[in-house]
Amino acid sequence: MNDLKSEIRELARKKNAVIMAHYYVNGDVQDVADFIGDSLALAQQAAKTDADIIVLCGVHFMGETAAILCPEKKVLVPDTAATCSLAESCPADKFEAFVKAHPGHTVVSYVNTTAATKALTDIVVTSSNARQIVESLPAGQPIIFGPDRNLGAYINATTGRNMVLWNGECHVHARFSAEKIVGLMAQHPGAKVLVHPECSGPVLVLADKVGSTAALLRYAIEDDATEFIVATESGILHEMRKKAPTKTFIPAPPDDSTCACNECEYMKLVTLEKLRNCLVNEAPQVTVDAATAQKAILPINRMLDISSRLAL
Repeated sequence: MNDLKSEIRELARKKNAVIMAHYYVNGDVQDVADFIGDSLALAQQAAKTDADIIVLCGVHFMGETAAILCPEKKVLVPDTAATCSLAESCPADKFEAFVKAHPGHTVVSYVNTTAATKALTDIVVTSSNARQIVESLPAGQPIIFGPDRNLGAYINATTGRNMVLWNGECHVHARFSAEKIVGLMAQHPGAKVLVHPECSGPVLVLADKVGSTAALLRYAIEDDATEFIVATESGILHEMRKKAPTKTFIPAPPDDSTCACNECEYMKLVTLEKLRNCLVNEAPQVTVDAATAQKAILPINRMLDISSRLAL
């Protein structure tokens, strides 16, 4: 494995490629990356990189976002089958009909969407900045929020808004069981509970901290607690354990006897071997047609501009 990692790093150096990895991919892929982050950080990093090639180790919509932001660069993904259940839950044609059925609404779409869905959007958001961006809009402005209904409901509850919600969800975060987390809390009475806002309401109310993967990571590093129950995709535990090696991180269990853990099978398609082959062959490449990209970049840039002003 060390030889494979060294080969990947040498290929990246020779080809002036930057390897960007989401917190949810396999730990060995995170270890070889130039940059690790959540969706917001990856978008921000893509927008400013001077590399010739961007290799996005995550799911397909992340590669699309990088391609939209960096049309002059070659954007690669190790496996095009690494899609996103949340993005797939919001097909552009059906979302367009939904938007047309609610005229006069500002359309706020989660970054976990296809480029075609982003092209129908006024502002893109991530879990890191969704609440603050919604709060930055005029109080009386009607809003459509999609596709994650759990994140939308959480924002409605915490801001007092009444956004119209698209009925989508992340299959990983929807699997978490409040009952099983309560059982873990009884076994670990001193543990803090960290929850991603894509989880359901009954899980969110158990949280000591609700936040994006990056926010949960910061909390785990900075908080005085020594044990944490983590209700998000288990890939984040790799970085948590690296950054806080003296602390204990316990993955929250799913409410599904057929699934042993809460992993995104799409994120886990990204392997070191596929990453190496991707660099060797400079493929698969992610492209977005010019007309779609021209529309989709507007809400992405609006997100980045608002995030910059709010220092998110």
